[in-house]
Order: sequence, then structure tokens, then C-alpha cells
Amino acid sequence: MIELSARPMTWVAAGDSITQAVQHTYGARGWVEHLHERIRWQLDRLTDIVVNSGVSAWCARDVLGSYDHLIGRFAPDVLSISLGTNDARAGLDGLDVFHADLRAIVARADGAQIVLHTPVLTSMSGRAARAELPAYCRAVREIARDTGALLVDHEAHWLARFPAGADPIPWLDDPAHPNAVGHLQMANHTLRTLGLGELTDV
Repeated sequence: MIELSARPMTWVAAGDSITQAVQHTYGARGWVEHLHERIRWQLDRLTDIVVNSGVSAWCARDVLGSYDHLIGRFAPDVLSISLGTNDARAGLDGLDVFHADLRAIVARADGAQIVLHTPVLTSMSGRAARAELPAYCRAVREIARDTGALLVDHEAHWLARFPAGADPIPWLDDPAHPNAVGHLQMANHTLRTLGLGELTDV
């Protein structure tokens, strides 16, 4: 669970297009925007700041290279990192690089409460391009275990809803990007894992 302070807190969500939530929600809120609503309004933490620094198409290497701009200058109390969907396109050859870069991001955020997210499922049609995505999810789990970061396991949550290789089309807009329903699922699963309840009146 996240430890809430009596003083105002800064929350930073770094990641790729799924964090940035561009295009695929068609004007609906992305999962970070839902967290913003829950934290700053429903939990009455009006002076907390929630920053979304997700960048479409980026990998862990990109985020690490722009750490100061995307994360460091905000000195976050809570840092959420959601990466792997783009990294997985490199297959097993890219896994060691992903592992090292994600660990380096976590190490640089000394003093912040770290939240690591496994990627969501892709559709059946998108799995050829990201065949090793489950291995990247395992890497995220391993890093969370080793570093003491909170783990939001979206892969496990989606597999519980779409077991045995079922296609998660109802939660996706295209083979790799959640739609508005998928983003709401991501938000509520994140909030529950962080001990912050669930969204109300959405």
C-alpha cells in the first residue's frame, strides 16, 4: 500500500502511450487521469500534484535517458513506472536491456515510493509482434520483488478476465492499446493495489 502523507504529495506516472493515453480513448479519461480524479478529488487531497509524463512509443531506455526531464525535476513522492509493451517488440534479445534499464530507473528514484506495472495483454492479432511479452511481465515482477516496489500486475488481472488465451478485445481499441473500458480497469486495479479504494461515480 502507498503511505499517504499529511502534507501535499507529488505523484509521477512515467511510461509509454498507454500511460500517456493518447488517441485510443477517444476523449474518455486514461488510467492516470482516473487516478488524478480519485486522489485529488474523491480522496480530498486537493493540493497533491499528479503528473503524467508518459511518451508514446517509448521504451525503458528512452525514459532512462530523459529521466531528469520526465521524472527527476518533479521530485516525486510516488513514482509509477509502466513500461514493457514497446520493449517487448525486441523479443528475448532485448530482455536484458529492459531489465537493466528498468532497474536503473528505479535506482535513480531514491526516496520515492515506487509502483511498477506489468503490461496489459495484447489481442490475439497483436501477439506475433510481442510474442515474448509474458517474459517482460516476469521481469517487472522480479524487479518489484528485488527492490521492494509495489507491483500492479495488470497481466494477471486481465488473464483472470480473459483466461486460456481468450482475446481481450472488449478492453482494447487496437491490438496493443486499451480502450476507455480497459483504462478504467487499469485505474481501478491500480487503486486497489495501492490501497486507495476504487473510483466512484464514473
